[in-house]
Amino acid sequence: MCGIVGYIGEKQAKPILNEGLLRLEYRGYDSAGIATIEKDGIKNIKNKGRVNALFEVNGIDALQGTVGIAHTRWATHGKPCSVNSHPHMDNSKTFAVVHNGIIENYADLRDFLKSRHYEFFSETDTEVIPNLIHYYYNHSDNTTSSTSEKKFLQAVTDACKMLKGSYAIAVLCSDYPDNMIVVRQDSPLVIGKGNKENYISSDIPAILPFTKEFYFLNDKEFALLTKESIMFYDENLQTIQKKIHTITWDSGSVEKDGYPDFMLKEIFEQPKSVKATIGNKFQKSKTMIGDLNLSKAYLSSINKIFIVACGTAMHAGLAGKNLLENLCQIPSEVDVASEFRYRDPIINNQTLCIFISQSGETADTIAALKLAKAKGSKTIAISNVIGSSITREADYTIYTYAGPEIAVASTKAYTSQITLLAILAIYFAEILEIHQDKIEELKTDIQLLPKKIETILKNTSQIENFAKKIHKEKDIFFIGRGIDETVALEGSLKLKEISYIHSEAYPSGELKHGPIALVENGITVVSIMTNRLLLEKSISNVQEVVTRGAKTFIITNQDMNYDFDEVIMIPKTNTLISPILSVIPLQLLAYYIAKEKNLDVDKPRNLAKSVTVE
Repeated sequence: MCGIVGYIGEKQAKPILNEGLLRLEYRGYDSAGIATIEKDGIKNIKNKGRVNALFEVNGIDALQGTVGIAHTRWATHGKPCSVNSHPHMDNSKTFAVVHNGIIENYADLRDFLKSRHYEFFSETDTEVIPNLIHYYYNHSDNTTSSTSEKKFLQAVTDACKMLKGSYAIAVLCSDYPDNMIVVRQDSPLVIGKGNKENYISSDIPAILPFTKEFYFLNDKEFALLTKESIMFYDENLQTIQKKIHTITWDSGSVEKDGYPDFMLKEIFEQPKSVKATIGNKFQKSKTMIGDLNLSKAYLSSINKIFIVACGTAMHAGLAGKNLLENLCQIPSEVDVASEFRYRDPIINNQTLCIFISQSGETADTIAALKLAKAKGSKTIAISNVIGSSITREADYTIYTYAGPEIAVASTKAYTSQITLLAILAIYFAEILEIHQDKIEELKTDIQLLPKKIETILKNTSQIENFAKKIHKEKDIFFIGRGIDETVALEGSLKLKEISYIHSEAYPSGELKHGPIALVENGITVVSIMTNRLLLEKSISNVQEVVTRGAKTFIITNQDMNYDFDEVIMIPKTNTLISPILSVIPLQLLAYYIAKEKNLDVDKPRNLAKSVTVE
C-alpha cells in the first residue's frame, strides 16, 4: 500500500514529484524516494520517514532531470529504512522501479536471479523487478533493434509475465532517457495527459493540480510514455486504444483551504458532499440513478442481497442493510470483503451483490466482486472515484460525489455512501411498487439532510470540551440499539484510528451478557439514541453503566429528562437515515481527542488510505 508518482516532460521533474509525494502521503509514510534521469545516468535518492525527510537528503537539490519517478512507502516486505525504500535499481544501475503491491513469488524469483549472479541488498519483494527486467533485457530472445524503445518495453513485459501477485509499476531505463513504462495488475495506476508532458500516479488527487485529463489502465496493460505521446499495449505488445476521461474535481479540493487538517475540512464538507450525492436523482415521482436499469421481474426474483465492503464502507453497508430490508423486503447480508471471498458464499443468479469502496481500489473488495461475478450474480459498485478498478469490474456503478477524501480516516465518504444506499433502496422499492407512502416521506427527509448537517456543525464547542475531559482515557465504549449500533461501530473505529484509544462497540442490550464486566468507575460510555420506539430501553441500558460509575456521552434527537454527563442534541429525521446525522458528533469527538493528544489526525500510524493489498 504505497504511493507512486512520475513525470516526463520539459520541466524539472523534482518539484513536481515532490508535490505529488506530499499529496500521496496518506497512502504510506514510513519512507520515500525519488529517481530522475540525469546526464550521467539515473540518480536515486531515498530516506526513511515522512516525505519531508527526503527533502533533507544531500544531493536532492542537484537533481535537474525532466524524467523521474517517486514513491512513498507503507511497508509490507522489509522494515522501514533507506535501503528498503523505493525506487529500487538493478545491479547495473540501468533500471529504476517503483512498485505498489506484493510480489507473491519474489522468493523464487530471487533464487532464480541469485543463481545468475544477481545480488540483493534489501529485504523487499520489489528488488527482484528491476533485476528481472535487466535479465530479460540482456538474455531474452528479444530480436528488437537495440536502438528501439521496444527493446525496453519487451524486457518489461517479459519480466511481468514472471510476476505473481499485485503490482503497479513504473520503470525508467538509462539507455532510453526519454521514455517511461508503466503497467498494472490489481493495483491502482492512472496516467495524466498534459501539453508536451505526461504524468503517472497511484490516484488522481496527486496530479490533479497539473491535469484533468486521465487514462485508466486495465490489468496487464502497459503504457510507453514520452513527453509527446502515450502508447498503450496488451501483454502481447499489441497496440490498444484507450479512452481519455476528464475529471471535474476542482484542484482546490485537494488543498486544506485554511483548515488545520484534511479530516476537519472533510467533516465540514459533508453538507456539500451529501447534497452532491443526492443531486437530481429524485425526479417527480420517480428516482433515477445514472445508468442503473433493473426490471421489476429481476428485483422480484432476488432472494438475497449481499453488501460487501471493508472498514468504514462496511459500516455504511450495515445502514444500507436496514434500508433495503425495511423498504424492499429483500433479505440482506453485510460481509467484510476479506472474509466473504474465502467462505464460499452461496451466490447465484438470484443474488444481487453490492460492493462499496471509496477509492474503488480496495483489493479485498475487488477480489470479492470478481468472485460474485464468476458465480453468476449481478454486481453494483458504489465508489467515489470515476474510472477506478471496481467501477470497471462491476456490471453497474453508482457514484458518491464526495470529492477527493485525503484524510486516512473516512468521514464524508461514509455519509455519502449511506445517502446513496438510501436512494438505491428507494429506487428498488419504487420498481417493486411497495411502501409508496413511506418512500415519499423518506425522500423529503433525505433532501433536508444537508441543512441538518450544517446545524450540527454550527456548534461543536460542547463536543470539543468533552474531548478535553476524556482524551487521556485508555478505554471507551460505544453502545446503541438497532441502526444506532451501526453508528456505534463507526464511532468506535474513528476513535481507534486516529486517537489510538482502545474502544469497543456493542448492541446496548448485550451489555449485561458480558461487556458490562469491563465498565468501572470513571470509564466513558458513548450511547446513540435516535429511535423513539427503543428510547426507554436504551435509557435503561445507559442507567446500568451510570450506576457502575461510568461517564456518559449521549447523542440523541429525542426529548429526555435524565441527568447524563453530556447530551448532544441532533435534528430529528427518519430513523433509517439517522446515521448520517448521528455519526457527525462521533467524528468530531475522535478528531478533538486526537488533537488534544497532539497526534497527526490525517496520517495515523500504521494505516494507509487505500488498502490495495490483502
